[in-house]
Amino acid sequence: MAGVSGSEHKEPINEQEVAAKYGSIRTEMNQIYSKITELEMEVSEHSLVINAIQPLDPTRRCYRMIGGVLVERTIKEVLPAVQQNKEGIEVVIARLNEALERKKKELTDFETKYKIRIRKNDGESVDDNSKKEGSAQGVLVGPANA
Repeated sequence: MAGVSGSEHKEPINEQEVAAKYGSIRTEMNQIYSKITELEMEVSEHSLVINAIQPLDPTRRCYRMIGGVLVERTIKEVLPAVQQNKEGIEVVIARLNEALERKKKELTDFETKYKIRIRKNDGESVDDNSKKEGSAQGVLVGPANA
């Protein structure tokens, strides 16, 4: 009886471990996605700054936040630093995209190894459609003649 109860407890723990591992892989992927999005926003902010200060006089004063301290510099000093930071962030984004691809492959390998399939309930798909219709119902449209 002790051997039977031991094997019964081992099977659900194994399934739980598989589910936990699968969940952790998905969580890591979501974290990578969010970090990529955050860094892409920083790249766009750097681009805005570069486009704003590039046509200005290189000897003009500008202010830059470095480690929480606002420092006064000239545009010719700040512009190369901002461009270099932007390039560095783009390199990090490329590395994160590679890591994301590896995680995707790890997830698909894990799914095939343990025969994991994501089930979508019929109720969820119906709810998605009804939400789309519901959001369109709130739109007011004036007469075509006006």
